[in-house]
Amino acid sequence: QVQLVESGGGLVQAGGSLRLSCAASGRTFSRYVMGWFRQAPGKEREFVASITWSGGSTYYADSIKGRFTVSKDNAKNTVYLQMNSLKPEDTAVYYCAARVIVTKDYTYWGQGTQVTVSS
Repeated sequence: QVQLVESGGGLVQAGGSLRLSCAASGRTFSRYVMGWFRQAPGKEREFVASITWSGGSTYYADSIKGRFTVSKDNAKNTVYLQMNSLKPEDTAVYYCAARVIVTKDYTYWGQGTQVTVSS
């Protein structure tokens, strides 16, 4: 059974940093894309960043480009989202998700971790 478990969220002041982790288990993810999404109160869920498990190609939403970095540790089966220069508008629940590389829809989702940025 596939499990994605996020951690690392919390409260941080504007300008600060956080690193989110997503521990993946339950299958081999070599043919998967791992994505990070976020959902702020009253807003739709939006794409933040993604990384291919094999090869490490990365993609970023324009809103966070240059501030966030997605990476992975194959040995630990863990994907990270390093968030720097955080802004109050980055406040949201952040979700980790996985999809097969040839598909568009993310099949597996974590439970989410809250990130709150105070001004």
